[in-house]
Amino acid sequence: MLLSYYREGIIEAGCDEAGRGCLAGSVYAAAVILPPDYHNDLLNDSKQLTAKQRYQLREKIEHDAVAWALGIVTAQEIDEMNILRASITAMHRAIDGLRIRPEHLIIDGNKFLPYRREGKVIPHTTIIKGDGKYLSIAAASILAKTYRDDYMKELHKEYPFYGWDHNAGYPTKEHRKGIEIHGTTPYHRMTFNLLGAVQLELPFTE
Repeated sequence: MLLSYYREGIIEAGCDEAGRGCLAGSVYAAAVILPPDYHNDLLNDSKQLTAKQRYQLREKIEHDAVAWALGIVTAQEIDEMNILRASITAMHRAIDGLRIRPEHLIIDGNKFLPYRREGKVIPHTTIIKGDGKYLSIAAASILAKTYRDDYMKELHKEYPFYGWDHNAGYPTKEHRKGIEIHGTTPYHRMTFNLLGAVQLELPFTE
């Protein structure tokens, strides 16, 4: 069973991102503040859930949360700042969107940069595989994943050659074959190794 909080008795927000390893599309992050001593036995790391479960839980999270928000960093911004900084920036933007100022942040993973709000640094704790340990991080992982999936399905309507409606922009054989045949789009991350080991004359740099 996932834990309700890392630090008891304060306003704590869980943060996670989705889309870090993709070849295309924005990276999405979410920040979630759940009620004190909140429990939901179905909440888990989004990767351990089916798509149907994730969307059902999204409705529940949005209904139950004290506050939640999304943060987005575009593919162009990712190319400018690198994916690690982009992931952290997306989480910062999600925290910016919270209507309640958290007193502590718990972050999935082991990398984060100090977050300031109203001139003060909010303490944070990074937790490896935190989305499988704390409810608020699991909730954030579900929101980030489902909203990013929705976004990639919309992009698929515009560019149907890459399988984004089901691979969400990850480096599958289908996705890379689409790049090989049709080239890149404005949503591809041009600083990523888009074709893997294959080297072709395409308008991007490895």
